[in-house]
Amino acid sequence: MATLLFVSVLVFVVVRILPGDPALVIMGTEGSGEAAARLREAMGLNRPLVVQYLDWMARALVGDLGRSIQYDVPVGGLILSRLSVTLPLTLMAAGFMALAAIPVGVFAATHQRRWGDYLSMTLSQIGVAVPGFWAGLLLILLFSVRLGWFHSGGFDGWAQGVGSALKSLLLPAVALGLFQFAVLARTTRSAILEVLREEYVTTARAKGVPERTVLFRHTLRNAMIPVLTVAGVQLGQLMAGSIILESVFYLPGLGRLALGAISARDLPVVQGVVLFVASVIVTINVAVDILYGFLDPRIRYE
Repeated sequence: MATLLFVSVLVFVVVRILPGDPALVIMGTEGSGEAAARLREAMGLNRPLVVQYLDWMARALVGDLGRSIQYDVPVGGLILSRLSVTLPLTLMAAGFMALAAIPVGVFAATHQRRWGDYLSMTLSQIGVAVPGFWAGLLLILLFSVRLGWFHSGGFDGWAQGVGSALKSLLLPAVALGLFQFAVLARTTRSAILEVLREEYVTTARAKGVPERTVLFRHTLRNAMIPVLTVAGVQLGQLMAGSIILESVFYLPGLGRLALGAISARDLPVVQGVVLFVASVIVTINVAVDILYGFLDPRIRYE
């Protein structure tokens, strides 16, 4: 709760010190100073910031994030409508990240200082070095422009079929998860190597336990705690990172909604999106803490 409180205060203050008057944005070039003043009063923007913040938080606690200035609809409903794009995109990127990074990290650790290790770490280094938006542009150039396998952007919508919608999200998901894949692969490799040096692993090998059993029963589970920690942080980063990728691929998700709201000085939408994303990140971190107890029983006793 302390984290959410800090984020709410921060975003509330920041969006109000940004240049631009929401009342003038709504009225356009035809608005006069007197009319803008009346509109600011009707919107409550002339009240002290503390009063505005307390009123906003009181309504946010019961699920009322206000009404969008730009779209004239409830902010909560607007976020939920855009979440139908951002959530599948984030989950697909997370799936790509985990399904690719953990096997690569295990392979690199079990082939330490051999060609497999060097190749895996080279791939992960490339993933760290390439920004997500640049990876997205390269994927568009290769798979859309050259090969014609995917559309260069846009979202077909779930009404056109699940397969078509997932195909529209595939390239952005890969671009979004590339950096996180690289980080998680290196983390997995380091965690596996650290556990392989433990005495109980050496003892298991000395007893003649098959190497596959040593790796998957004794090593991988104990190495998953740091991996899970990093993966939990990365899930939040994936949702936040979708802002840029949604613009590159022209996807109607939370990212484009937030950028459009910032340009239009739509304060309720900006505040609502940031508070929602922060809440998701905090929830993910709590879930990761709970999963620690299932991976390591000692944590539940402490």
